[in-house]
Amino acid sequence: MTRRTLLQSAAALAAGSTLSAQPAAPKLKIAIFSKHLEFLEGEALAKGCKEIGFDGVDLAVRAKGHVEPARVRQDLPALVKILRDHGLEVPMITTDIIDADTPFADDILATMTDLGIHHYRWGGFKWTPAGSSGDKPLAKQIEAFRPRVAKLASLNAKYQASAMYHTHSGVDLVGASIWDLHEILSGFDPKLVGVNYDIGHATVEGGFGGWIESFRITGEYLRGVAIKDFLWEKNAKGQWTAEWKPLGEGMVKFAKFFDLLRDARFSGPLQLHFEYPLGGAEKGNKTGLTMSQADIFAAMRKDVVSLRGYLAAAKLS
Repeated sequence: MTRRTLLQSAAALAAGSTLSAQPAAPKLKIAIFSKHLEFLEGEALAKGCKEIGFDGVDLAVRAKGHVEPARVRQDLPALVKILRDHGLEVPMITTDIIDADTPFADDILATMTDLGIHHYRWGGFKWTPAGSSGDKPLAKQIEAFRPRVAKLASLNAKYQASAMYHTHSGVDLVGASIWDLHEILSGFDPKLVGVNYDIGHATVEGGFGGWIESFRITGEYLRGVAIKDFLWEKNAKGQWTAEWKPLGEGMVKFAKFFDLLRDARFSGPLQLHFEYPLGGAEKGNKTGLTMSQADIFAAMRKDVVSLRGYLAAAKLS
């Protein structure tokens, strides 16, 4: 064996050793955003989630949700116990919290963390409409948001909670581009204030490739991920609108997204949303559904199967 061959073999062995030493990507579990099962409560909610095939539940702890904020101390512990008794995890809750001054914010954070839940969804900042009387440069508006974030981060530190700003698409919504959140959150501890990255809304805002860069700029602030699919379609007036679809029937590039998620070593809560027509379940209706429970469950189960397929292909399950 020549000296050159020996050196090449040693280098290959060293590279292989380095690769094998890298930890495997965290395995992800699927939670349903409970808004879509508002017509079920308590035991029925738990049994329904298990029947459909979810691993956990992102509980709506907000006005008209499964738990009303004013009753969080009384009602959240009991509901969490029911879900856990049925083998379901509660990795996070969704709230109406905008900042530390939101009513019942202290009660919500104290109760959830006492239960071992440390992630919650927050958000709701808005830009002043362009051309309005109160309009001012976005840079100044960003600076005005930062003290509010600082106060919320301080509250989260008190309770060891992680706030995840949910990204929507639309006009005058802070977080739609996601780059603005980078400016607003920069410098704050990402364990206290971060981002709940919605790949559906991110694709609406940057369908060709902008979503890739918005994902990358999120970086260490990535704390949660919401899953949904959509397609651009024309409505009755001939206007292009984003229409939500079952997973795989829209334009979200899930294979690419989950590869990025794996490479980022993401390990936070993964939530599945259902915004396409489901007889009113998509809107969080408690009554008056126009589809049977069996049909709603079947549609949801199909998306769960699709999502598990994407996760498996990316070696995330």
